[in-house]
Amino acid sequence: MGGKHVAVLLGGFSSERPVSLSSGKACADALEAEGYRVTRVDVERDVSARLAELKPDVVFNALHGPFGEDGTIQGVLEYLQIPYTHSGVMASALAMDKARAKTVAAAAGIPVAASLVLDRFAIGGEHPMEPPYVVKPVREGSSFGVVIVKEDQAHPPQIVTSSEWRYGDEVLVERYIHGRELTCGVMGDAALGVTEIVPLGHSFYDYDSKYVAGGSKHVIPAEISPNLYQKIQLLALRAHQAIGCRGVSRSDFRFDDRFSEEGELIWLEINTQPGMTPTSLLPEMAAHAGYSFGEFLRWMVEDASCSR
Repeated sequence: MGGKHVAVLLGGFSSERPVSLSSGKACADALEAEGYRVTRVDVERDVSARLAELKPDVVFNALHGPFGEDGTIQGVLEYLQIPYTHSGVMASALAMDKARAKTVAAAAGIPVAASLVLDRFAIGGEHPMEPPYVVKPVREGSSFGVVIVKEDQAHPPQIVTSSEWRYGDEVLVERYIHGRELTCGVMGDAALGVTEIVPLGHSFYDYDSKYVAGGSKHVIPAEISPNLYQKIQLLALRAHQAIGCRGVSRSDFRFDDRFSEEGELIWLEINTQPGMTPTSLLPEMAAHAGYSFGEFLRWMVEDASCSR
């Protein structure tokens, strides 16, 4: 096991570069501690030539955002025939497209929120649906570009049609779900524990809540009923399988229990490249299941393959 050469892909050129640098460093350091020979690759446009030269046994993909988790780098690795971690080309591309992933999830019996896919310039001066609702880029991560429109807001958010918007012209307009933020990871063919995310000083689980120390509190196991806990685990595993994921993934949910104890549980999205930073959720879930960070990464390296 110790002699395996692992290339850790990190950084890259998406808006999530800082997160990827942090994830990649944490993973590279831990894999070295596990006895692997590690090469850190800060991904640029010449990544194919660089990997062909390095000839690693395995690629550990610690990239986030477009190119890193949308099927693009996965296609490069398939072409090079280098085994890699996480999901393959199709599942990565599908999961990154929030609208199409929702369509697949709904067909698999997973509850999703009502939504519309619109060109951002078509939103105009009138609300595309009754507030409250959320506008988010169809293909972004880490809550980049997410705008919450409240009940009393007179018009759609102006930022979406402004020149400052840099997240693509296709946006998802989705009914806002009140309530608690819950998330569940999947490792192979098993669901991990359910975590409740409590943002501290933020209206929702935004970029700073995710990646700034003290930005949120993670409660694992989530303090919810056993039936709801098991239902979330079941739906996270079902989404993982329906989208076609491999390795690890993490599904995010909202649970609105304002009006009844049973409440309303809604699946929001699936992440095929969950963060591996010191404040990330999935390593905490693995630790709750009894895996040290190094053991968790070792499992991912040994699970790597092509044709995923």
